[in-house]
Amino acid sequence: MTEIKSPLPGTFYHRPSPEEPIYKNSDDMVNVGDTIGLIEVMKTFIEVKAEIEGVFDNYLADDAKPVQAGDVIAALKGSS
Repeated sequence: MTEIKSPLPGTFYHRPSPEEPIYKNSDDMVNVGDTIGLIEVMKTFIEVKAEIEGVFDNYLADDAKPVQAGDVIAALKGSS
């Protein structure tokens, strides 16, 4: 299992807006550069992008909850 960590502190979101679906579901393919979530810092939204390929396992950080830099926010089942 490969961990995806938060690059900075803020509020982590699984989806681009409350009305839209989450970025990734379990078993979705993840490619380098895919957005897997957003972090809000002082009303600015920063996309969290995958740096490796793999199969999405799940989100480990709760939606709309605070995270710190280095917190594990999601996991991939494998990577290439």
